[in-house]
Amino acid sequence: MHIRFGFEIAYDLPAPTSMVLLLLTRPEYAARLRRPEVIRHNAGPGVETKTFRDPFGNHAARLHAPAGTLVLSLESLCEVSGEYDAVRPDATQHEIADLPNDVLSFLLPSRYCENDRLGAFAWSRFGHIPPGWGRAQAVCDYVHQHLRFNYKLARPTRTAFDAWEEGIGVCRDFTHLSIALCRSLNIPARYATGYLGDIGVPRDPAPMDFSAWFEAYLDGQWFTFDARHNRPRIGRIVMARGRDAADCALTTTFGPHILRSFQVITEEVPAPTPGEPSLVLA
Repeated sequence: MHIRFGFEIAYDLPAPTSMVLLLLTRPEYAARLRRPEVIRHNAGPGVETKTFRDPFGNHAARLHAPAGTLVLSLESLCEVSGEYDAVRPDATQHEIADLPNDVLSFLLPSRYCENDRLGAFAWSRFGHIPPGWGRAQAVCDYVHQHLRFNYKLARPTRTAFDAWEEGIGVCRDFTHLSIALCRSLNIPARYATGYLGDIGVPRDPAPMDFSAWFEAYLDGQWFTFDARHNRPRIGRIVMARGRDAADCALTTTFGPHILRSFQVITEEVPAPTPGEPSLVLA
């Protein structure tokens, strides 16, 4: 299966501004890309986009843009398996003493995931469920039912605890609450963000956006869970992973700015033929 993906994002910058971008796919997708993945901008030939790997292994970029309207865009093509997210009801939960060292940090509280404030509730609600896949899925079921999705009420400062109290959120809030509850139950959990198109499900009439979900470490590997949709999906393309959204902000702007426009495209397309010209993001 081939997925055309990309974006066009425009900012008004009142002054020269430095930015860090997590707008490229994770490095492990390099072998699956069927067209070059390049962030394009209108800032002029003297503005260089420099790429690097951040502490979580994400493929990051930085630039220093002049004042004015900055337009960032990208369009590429990725080959994916076409299979649904893996479901492993028999996956076991590790004892903390047996976890790899690089997994331990995903048990700790973070900026948006205050499992230290949700621990008592988590154990009272889920402690009777045997450790493993069933407990992680029970967290997903609860968050899916407890939170009401409302894009208009999104706010960047809402934490997992806030979402739990308010009963409302967007995909990042569903993800943060799920992560905090899993960590409370000693299930390592990390934040993931990227593209998720309406493939294998009814098309959502709302404009496409980037999506967020989480991954839980069970039985020696990371598995995808998505409390917002709470069903296996096809065609996820990961852009960034981290402890929470603070580690995975797709754009970080060091200065005042106004978001002028925002467009995301994720769609299944036929396999390319040799010599076929590159698609252009409309």
